[in-house]
Amino acid sequence: MRRTSGKPSKKYNIRDVETEIGIKDRLAKFPVPEAVWDEYHIDQEINDRGVRLDMDLVKEAIEMDTRSRSELTAAMKDMTALDNPNSVQQMKQWLSDNGLETDSLGKKVVAELIKTAPPELQTVLELRQQLAKSSVKKYQTMERAVCDDGRARGMFAFYGVNRTGRWAGRLIQLQNLPQNHLPDLADARALVKSGNFDAVKLLYEDVPDTLSQLIRTAFIPKDGTQFYVSDFSAIEARVIAWYAGETWRQKVFETGGDIYCASASQMFHVPVEKHGINGHLRQKGKIAELALGYGGSVGALKAMGAIEMGLSEDELPPLVDAWRQTNPNIVKFWWDVDRSVMEAVKYKHTTSSYGLTFSCRSGMLFITLPSGRNLAYVKPKIGTNKFGGECVTYEGIGSTKKWEQLDSYGPKFVENIVQATSRDILCYAMKTLRCCSIVMHIHDELVIEADPHMSLDVLCEQMGRTPPWAKGLKLRADGYVTPFYKKD
Repeated sequence: MRRTSGKPSKKYNIRDVETEIGIKDRLAKFPVPEAVWDEYHIDQEINDRGVRLDMDLVKEAIEMDTRSRSELTAAMKDMTALDNPNSVQQMKQWLSDNGLETDSLGKKVVAELIKTAPPELQTVLELRQQLAKSSVKKYQTMERAVCDDGRARGMFAFYGVNRTGRWAGRLIQLQNLPQNHLPDLADARALVKSGNFDAVKLLYEDVPDTLSQLIRTAFIPKDGTQFYVSDFSAIEARVIAWYAGETWRQKVFETGGDIYCASASQMFHVPVEKHGINGHLRQKGKIAELALGYGGSVGALKAMGAIEMGLSEDELPPLVDAWRQTNPNIVKFWWDVDRSVMEAVKYKHTTSSYGLTFSCRSGMLFITLPSGRNLAYVKPKIGTNKFGGECVTYEGIGSTKKWEQLDSYGPKFVENIVQATSRDILCYAMKTLRCCSIVMHIHDELVIEADPHMSLDVLCEQMGRTPPWAKGLKLRADGYVTPFYKKD
């Protein structure tokens, strides 16, 4: 805001300072634990260290994307005679004029339309799909974010996810990088880096998708080192089984079994082996595991892509029932947490169960995790949910990105607890491996820049160590060594 004189500006700044002092005074009752300060210091070390970018690859990818978009747009103009084939309105009208009605041109909708559209319309929709690829914008962000020494820094926001304390991404947004599925990733990377557009187009056809899959590979280790990538195996599934005491699941993890096969086997009471006996049921086990752990039902299965995976509407309710019957201790955990939270808010009682402590003081609901860290919920109250029943409400930033009244219930609190605990386990691994050059961490994965002689097995063993506050939790870390970042 422009000020024409010093006085209004001074008053404006005084109010800012007064507000900040007020916040400081309110927060004085809740000092940040030393352990969290230590985590913050590690975070700053990682942010300051940064990670190297292959700027030759980045520049060639940007040029290739520009050329590809130009060619795709020209091809669409030739086929549709539209002034702007990128316009959703114009494209919807053109499709309508050619006998194909649609309310949306979203990614999933276009993918479905392609399956049944006539050949000419199919080609146009495929071109549209390629043009809509926005993930290549990350290359442009890399160009803006890179420092003079070729490294990108400041990409992790400590405590960026306020409900759990997990990190949030900044700048290049490492938390939502596109996956890579190209079997010859290194070859595709080499072609793009050399600027061989014709070869990329000939061999891979979909240039935007190829560039998208190569985004991860733009992160490279410094000369003389390699990336050691190690991540926790099924961390949230392990943590919730540990909390709830779901012993059959813990045995699966302890013996190195496939949780999707084991879940399907428990649900359908038959042996299930990946690519073996009853292997077709593994997919149902997988979708159930991914969607139902935090109170999800049919809607969660659909959101996770159950219909696209080939399941029918009629199969979904029995799948929910089967998963819950197979995991009674997890279901009990949801509602025990619900009761504990409700009691803490209603009666200001402090209760402990499952290694968690629930308390309400100074206008805050606290859930103390086994690590000793608190999850905090501001101004908790007993409210009414959309079904007319009692629920706990609190104030926070909602889906609208505004401060508002939010409601929650047992399974949602359990999701916060499990994800926060998973975050604490990652922090414990970071402390264990602090002597290493951690350059990135994405979800439950660490990326370390190290000498080629370092032992991957030792790294994974150290990362997979169970924290002293999580006795009985079965962890495992797997990893790989790579000359550029990728999803193995």
